[in-house]
Amino acid sequence: MAQSNLERLLSAVLGADAAADVLATLDLEPALTEEAGETVSRGVFAMAMNGVLFHDLMGRVPTGAAYVGDRKAQDERVVFDHGALRTVRFADGPTGALPGGIEAFTRIFEPLGYHQAGLYPLDRLKMTGRAYAHLDHPEGVPQFFLSELHVDRFSPEFQAAAQRVFGTSKDPLGDEAREALAAFAKDGQAPISLAEKALPQITGAFAVTHDVPALGDYQTLKAESAEAAWIATEGASFNHATDRVADVEATAEGQRQLGRAVKDKIEISGSGRVRQTAFRADHVDRTFIGEGGGEVVLKVPGSFYEFITRDIDPTTGRMDLAFDTGNAQGIFKMTQAASM
Repeated sequence: MAQSNLERLLSAVLGADAAADVLATLDLEPALTEEAGETVSRGVFAMAMNGVLFHDLMGRVPTGAAYVGDRKAQDERVVFDHGALRTVRFADGPTGALPGGIEAFTRIFEPLGYHQAGLYPLDRLKMTGRAYAHLDHPEGVPQFFLSELHVDRFSPEFQAAAQRVFGTSKDPLGDEAREALAAFAKDGQAPISLAEKALPQITGAFAVTHDVPALGDYQTLKAESAEAAWIATEGASFNHATDRVADVEATAEGQRQLGRAVKDKIEISGSGRVRQTAFRADHVDRTFIGEGGGEVVLKVPGSFYEFITRDIDPTTGRMDLAFDTGNAQGIFKMTQAASM
C-alpha cells in the first residue's frame, strides 16, 4: 500500500518510528489519513504540522506523556482538540525579525486553511486571544488558541526589558516554507516534495526564536506578567495541547486518583457547553545570563496538557467549537507557579 501523505510528511520530520507512533496515538479523520499522491492538500499539511507539534510537546511534558501512554495502553486514542500559542506585540513595528504579535502565525495559518473563529479579550492578563479553526476540517484538524501580549500596556521598565529579550527574535521560515505557503494560499495544495522541505521550517516557528534572556530582564518581566516570563523561556512553543474527552470531570478525577497534579476547578463557559481543566505545568530547567555574564540555571514552568469537553450547540446541531474568555484566563494560571 502506498504511504499516505500524512505519514510521509510526519516521517520527513520525525522519522518513521515516531511518525507511526503519532498516527497510532491520534484519532484522525479518514480524509486526513487516506490522501496519497504527489500533491498534498492544505488540510493534510495542517494535520502533519499539528502532529509534529503534539510529538514535541509529549517530549517536554512528562505528565501529559504519562496520560497519553495510559490511553494507548487501553487501546484508546486521543482526540486532539487544540493547541495554544503565546506571542508578543510591541506598540509599533515587528518583534525582532518576526512580524508583530499574531502575524508571525497568521501568515502560516491562513494559507493552510485556518480562519479566525473567535476573539477573546484577556484584559486581566493584558493580552488578546483569538481562535483559529480549519475551514475544511473544523472538527478534525486541531484549532489554535493564539494569544498576543500587549507590551505597551505595561510599565516603561517592562517595555525596555521586553525589547531586549524579544527584540532578538529570528525568523525561521526559509525559501521552501514561503514557497509552499504561497502554493497553499493560491491553490489549496502544494507538491509534496516541496511540503516535505517546508514542514521542518514551519514547525520551527513554534519554538524559542529569541536569544537567551538576561536574568534581570526575566525578573522584570515576571514581576508584572507571568505570561511574559513564560514566553521569555518557552517562546512560541506549544503552551499546551488539549484532549477532547467525553466527560472532563470524570477524566480529571481519574487523574487525581493516580496522583497527578490537576487543576482544582473545572472551567465552565458562559454557555455551559464547554468545560476545561488541565494538569499543572511541568517544570523545566532553563538557562539565563547572569550579571557577570555567566550562565544561571533556574527551574521554571514549562508547558502542560489540557482536557476539554464540548457539547452540541442546540442552535446549530453541531459541536460547540468556541472558547471562552473566563475559561482561558483560568487555564493560563497553569504556568504561573514559577520558582526562583
